[in-house]
Amino acid sequence: MRRTLIVMVKEPRPGRVKTRLGRDIGMTAAAWWFRHQTASLLRRLRDPRWRLVIAISPDMEGLHSRVWPADLRRLPQGRGDLGARMARMLRTVHDGHACLIGADIPGVRPAHIARAFARLGEHDAVFGPAPDGGFWLVGLKRPARPPAGFFLTVRWSTADALSDSVATLPDHRIALCDTLRDVDTADDLTMTSGGSRASSGG
Repeated sequence: MRRTLIVMVKEPRPGRVKTRLGRDIGMTAAAWWFRHQTASLLRRLRDPRWRLVIAISPDMEGLHSRVWPADLRRLPQGRGDLGARMARMLRTVHDGHACLIGADIPGVRPAHIARAFARLGEHDAVFGPAPDGGFWLVGLKRPARPPAGFFLTVRWSTADALSDSVATLPDHRIALCDTLRDVDTADDLTMTSGGSRASSGG
């Protein structure tokens, strides 16, 4: 079964990416962090066990940007809230299982991704929880055919984001994988310390 890993990225421009982090450390520093974090993540997650795709925002600028590796397939995220964009990206995969992550997770390693894909062997969906009640990964066994209400009415950026998202997949067998922390604030940056404090949630 073919596997696809989609990484959601934004052009690393000051004031347009990681703005919550930017309020703590400055917008230029936050954009610099995101650019180097994303480059490191993409290098680390190249793996023969899956194909790596990047989902770009803004659409036109990202598709022609020199920031991202030229050999990776790029998809425009399009319009809508986070849920609409993630659902749209997952629906592009018609030939196998798909997992989707953000680019701001310093602790993620190929082993985490492999475990998430393995969960899809006996489950319809998998989530990677985050300590704040959100999630860093979502995966679907049949990504081209999610239910009509997938990711609707989710309270994003709250402690209910994961539970709300699971609720949009009724009658699906749901699995959880490793718990990892994303970086939204300077405190998150300190907590991750390059990913050394990532914990396992099963």
